[in-house]
Amino acid sequence: MNALTWIHIAGGVIALVAGAAAVSARKGGRLHASAGTWFAVSMLVLGATAAVLAQAQGDAGLGLGGLLTCYFVATSWVTARRRDGTTGKFEIAACALAFAAAAGIVWSGLAGESTTSSGAGPILALAAICVLAGLGDLKAIIARKLTPVQRLSRHLWRMCVAFFIATGSFFLGQQDVMPEGARGSPILFVLAFAPFAVMLFWLVRLRFAKAIARSKQSGLISIGRRAQTHV
Repeated sequence: MNALTWIHIAGGVIALVAGAAAVSARKGGRLHASAGTWFAVSMLVLGATAAVLAQAQGDAGLGLGGLLTCYFVATSWVTARRRDGTTGKFEIAACALAFAAAAGIVWSGLAGESTTSSGAGPILALAAICVLAGLGDLKAIIARKLTPVQRLSRHLWRMCVAFFIATGSFFLGQQDVMPEGARGSPILFVLAFAPFAVMLFWLVRLRFAKAIARSKQSGLISIGRRAQTHV
């Protein structure tokens, strides 16, 4: 178990570095693809080892969190790999897993088996995320083929949720190993929730990509006309 713990820690460190690199790199470029692959693999290691360690410790909540990490990473990675946007049996299995996880979380939260220092609120919020993910899987199954915007949006938000699991677990969940002066710092909360800010930025940009392109084109045309007028 000590060896598995170190593997778990190593996976988390690599995930944080690779995730930051993937977010910062030009989307679709070689660095983005390479960092994204490292992030996906390290997050799968992180989630799988968390599930095994939780089983040994009798912590059902941590085990479920590990499985959900693997779920979000796997569905995001498969979506990115299928450039034609097709969906199939994998999405059906993922959909069933998401709804089953949501039901299990709700039951555990209402029964008082899972709780946090803030009460059952965060537990139910996690269940809501699982429901949204399951509905997204169901929508993809019904559509059978996603548009480029739908495919990229699905890849983006799922990978950012997985990234938040890594940043939240480290910056908020491991404050006891940080310098005493840094504990409880607002900066830690900013770093923990940064993946959601990135997610919102790119989702908005994806949704309004055509409008942004038209606006830039209109601006260039306007500048060109003014230049011709001055000549």
